[in-house]
Amino acid sequence: QVQLVESGGGLVQAGGSLRLSCAASGRTFSRYPMGWFRQAPGKDREFVAAITWGGGTTRYGDSVKGRFTISRDNAKNTVYLQMNSLKPEDTAAYYCAASTLLSDQASDYRAWGQGTQVTVSS
Repeated sequence: QVQLVESGGGLVQAGGSLRLSCAASGRTFSRYPMGWFRQAPGKDREFVAAITWGGGTTRYGDSVKGRFTISRDNAKNTVYLQMNSLKPEDTAAYYCAASTLLSDQASDYRAWGQGTQVTVSS
């Protein structure tokens, strides 16, 4: 079982950057593909990015391609989401999650963090 804790959210102006971190507990962290999702009030949970256990393959949602980068450090049991050129529409609660496969579907993810809020002002 993997337990996940996100951090790094906050308030930033449009055009700015933030880096989210997701710290995992559990000795098997390195075996799991990891993903980031986000959810704004009144909207469905949206896929943001995912990365394979070795970090060699990544996948991004269309709305963040070219602006966000997912990475992981298995030695630190941590996955990151570097967010650049932020827009007001990026405002949401961001969640990291662990899966058994590289996927953009929330239903494929078995463990979730509690979320961290990102607010982008215009």
